[in-house]
Amino acid sequence: MAKFYRPSRFYIVVDLLILLLSFYVVLDWFPLTTGTPFEKYSWPTLFYVIVWLIASYFIGRYRPLQKQSYSGLTLKLLYVCEIGFIIFAILIHYFFKIYSGYVLLTITVGAFVVNYIALSIYYAYRFAVEYNDVIITPTDERIDSHVKPANKLDVGSYNQLFYTLRLYSSKKAVDFLKKQADLTSGNTYVFVSNNVDNLKMIPNYQYSTMIQMERLNDMRGIDNKLNVINEKLADDGLFICCFESKSTKKNEILRKHIFGLNYILYGFYFLFKRVMPKVFLTRRLYYFITGGKNRVLSKPEVLGRLYCSGFKVIHEKKVDELTYVVAQRVKQPETTKKRIYGPLIRLRRVGKNGEPFVVYKLRTMHPYSEYLQKFIFEKNSLKEGGKFNKDIRITTIGGFLRKYWLDELPMIINLLKGEMKLVGVRPLSNHYYSLYEKELQEKRNKFKPGLLPPFYADMPKTLDEIQDSEMKYLLACEKNGTFKTDVKYIYLIFRNIFLKRARSA
Repeated sequence: MAKFYRPSRFYIVVDLLILLLSFYVVLDWFPLTTGTPFEKYSWPTLFYVIVWLIASYFIGRYRPLQKQSYSGLTLKLLYVCEIGFIIFAILIHYFFKIYSGYVLLTITVGAFVVNYIALSIYYAYRFAVEYNDVIITPTDERIDSHVKPANKLDVGSYNQLFYTLRLYSSKKAVDFLKKQADLTSGNTYVFVSNNVDNLKMIPNYQYSTMIQMERLNDMRGIDNKLNVINEKLADDGLFICCFESKSTKKNEILRKHIFGLNYILYGFYFLFKRVMPKVFLTRRLYYFITGGKNRVLSKPEVLGRLYCSGFKVIHEKKVDELTYVVAQRVKQPETTKKRIYGPLIRLRRVGKNGEPFVVYKLRTMHPYSEYLQKFIFEKNSLKEGGKFNKDIRITTIGGFLRKYWLDELPMIINLLKGEMKLVGVRPLSNHYYSLYEKELQEKRNKFKPGLLPPFYADMPKTLDEIQDSEMKYLLACEKNGTFKTDVKYIYLIFRNIFLKRARSA
């Protein structure tokens, strides 16, 4: 039972509305023996509502939703339903025999179902956009973190190592590893176990190279393990790992089965392996069934996890059915956030006066893609329209959403909050913002970013042209006023989109 606390008034109001809706539906829509159900059940309804509210308060349902878990609230809802039903069942049986137990049961079930749906919607939204801080604290300051000298392996030890490598990989993979690391060195550590506790027992800075033979697909707590490896490696040390990519698995399924059936099977596979572990309602069930084994990982997700954990990818190669990645330790892991990669995301952008704010968008990229922006830029540069060339971070569905600007629809939330206006310069990430000329940065800081940027009016193709387009818009705002300029640009933007069929790059 809960102690006295200040209840959430909003939650109480919603709860009352759900109860009254349940009563109305049952008394008005269901076939009852009485012709005047509202008159007959008015006092029992009032008493039921009072019992429901009191029970909900003392069980703790009306505490702030942010401090309660989905499963905990669902359990409390069940308790309240049971208390209400039992009390009224006793009253109906012993005192008020004129009332129907059928009506009571139906109302209780209806109240539970509507409440449960409302809770599910709330937590689905919350888990889709919420970022829970997970502080990554370095254990100790890295003092004398250069690799400690070690002797080379003797013949017997090397042969045992080579035998172990062949058990877990192909000859091509072993040849690849030989080219990337000195396997005869005592400063090279090859391991198979996914047990993080075993890694924590390794002395710091003893190894300049660590090679994991087990696929990342079979590992739970990947970020935690990568952080431990980062801690154990000497400065500029190498970490080599492997994984089976999502695209490789997809091609395998499509190639293995006949046309038609292969896409059906892949659809079920996608729902089970990609959707279930990402949806909070089914995540625990998925890990209970699979134990976290044979997970589906996309290439951008793996590379992004490495960058998040303080590594820099220096080489990657597909060997047989696995992709091997060679990463160098370059810094401490970032203080990151535990992310639930749902359909709605929040991204930090530069707003008016250079102040950061959060924009809402539909997800179009693979998980952890936000850590790869600099990597993609250095590798592929920009294409026409100012977007990254060959951006591997974008999913197939995400490409469709971007083409028709559907991913930007949730930014209407920012519009309603007053953080953006209808027409204005595009809200930029810190990386993109740093690419702009200093003069343009100062001009941008004077105005709110917009939902419809001048890009759609001019359709520039290069970064320089994009900057010219935005500067022209901002100068017009200063000269002619924001309202007059925005009206003109709305016309130009809608003409391009609806008459000239312009699409996003």
